[in-house]
Parts: sequence; structure tokens; C-alpha cells
Amino acid sequence: MGGVMSRIPKDPKEILDEFVQDYKGVYGDELISIILYGSATGRGYIPGKSDINFMIVLTEKGIMDPERSFSLLKKWRKRNVATPLFLTEEYVESSMDVYPIEYLNFQRRYIPVYGRDILKGLSFKKEFLRLQAEREIKGKLLLLREAYLGSAGKKPVLVDIINQSLHAFMAIFNALLILKDMPIAEDKRSIITDICNAFSMDNDLFMKLLDVREGKIKPDVKEINGIFKGYINEIQKLAKIVDKFGG
Repeated sequence: MGGVMSRIPKDPKEILDEFVQDYKGVYGDELISIILYGSATGRGYIPGKSDINFMIVLTEKGIMDPERSFSLLKKWRKRNVATPLFLTEEYVESSMDVYPIEYLNFQRRYIPVYGRDILKGLSFKKEFLRLQAEREIKGKLLLLREAYLGSAGKKPVLVDIINQSLHAFMAIFNALLILKDMPIAEDKRSIITDICNAFSMDNDLFMKLLDVREGKIKPDVKEINGIFKGYINEIQKLAKIVDKFGG
């Protein structure tokens, strides 16, 4: 029985009832809602590889006792459930101006599992979205330059940086498409093509970055260095364009 109960689900929906009952048992009336978000809501989920991500919304009183979740976190980690985001409604309402990109990406792929759907009515001021996009792009540009210098041009290090950073940029690209009043496609390649067209960036370069990330190409040391320097140049170009959005 223990092996069955602790197995990684083929479909995240099969664990929802048990997950809700566990957290209702711990928090009772202090549990406002549970929301499933990210790849576990649809086609992007890969059993055994993808984390299952939940948002747990508690009352102000409920969130003061995080240690109540210790045993549940340990139990559900065995089934590929990441440590949930624990929030309050007040926190969400007061941070819309600071983290609009994060909430925007929650809204793109989520399923209300229990209680109130706190994401449904959220709206975003474009200037807050632009400011965060500019801040994130400029910050990540500095990190890319620093990481390149730290890599000493070594191929395995550069591949690892590409893997991590490109994932982070996808959320920013979604926000930029909304700033341009453009629809957001479902797949990464279409999103990147739309971004490159909208912001006059090098689509071929970004397709190569995706190919590296997905293991479709194995560039040699010289080529990966050229790709990475092109990557830095394109993000620098994007930073200047987004800065001009604000006048």
C-alpha cells in the first residue's frame, strides 16, 4: 500500500482530492483556496520529471503557523509536489504592482482546486508590467554577463546557463507580448518567434538557444561561445527597447 500511496502520479488530477483533504485537515476554516498552476495543469506535464505546483491561500491567522505543514510537505514531496506557495489574499492584493509578471503567468495556466478562485478577477496595469519587465531584463542582463565571465568560456557551464536563463526569460516574454497587445501562444518556439518579430530580435539565434536547451544540437566550444555572446547582445538590445516604452 505504501508504494502505491507514494507513487508519482501520471496525471496530477488523481492526487487532488487527497491533497485537499490533507490541507483541510491541517488548516480547517483557515484554508481559503488551493490552486494548481504551471505545467501540471496540462500538456506540459511529464510524470517523474515535472514538479506539481500548488498555491495555498490562507487567512492571516493561518499563515502565522507554517510549521503545521511540515509533515505534509515531506509526504507530498515523494510524489513530486513542490513546496507550495503559501499566500494570503491581502498579500496578493498588495503585491499586484510589484509582481505582475508572476501573477500574469499564474493566470495563464491554473486550475482552482478548492475554495475561492483568487486569480480570476486580477487585472494588471501596463505600467507596472513594463516596469517589472524592464527591471527583470536589466537584472538578468547583468547576470548573463557575470555568468559568461565566470564560465571562462567552458561549454558545459554555458549550456547550463542557457538552460536556466531561457526558462526565466519565457515569463518576461509573455509579459512583453501583453504590453504589445499580442496573444500568447502555447508553445515556446511560437512565443519566441512572436517576441523576435515584435522587438526586432534575432529569431535564428533564439531558435539555436532552444535547440541547445533541448539537446537538439551539440555545438563545439567556439560555436557555443558565439551563440552566448549573441544572446547577451540581443538581451541588451531588448533592455534598451523596453526602457523606451516608459518614455
